[in-house]
Amino acid sequence: MKNLRMKAARAGKDWSQEQLAKKVDVSRQTISAIEKGNYNPSVNLCIKICKALGKTLDDLFWPE
Repeated sequence: MKNLRMKAARAGKDWSQEQLAKKVDVSRQTISAIEKGNYNPSVNLCIKICKALGKTLDDLFWPE
């Protein structure tokens, strides 16, 4: 399932995939794969992404 909420949160900060990737210490391809729904990140990576974007796990990763 695509993660449009993460993509929207990233866009809301006007960050590229590359910028978010650097902040959470992964490749741009990893961010792209998460947003496309092709990769399920670890809990630790989810937490890093949430902290970087100022969101909660529920905001970005919990199914609606």
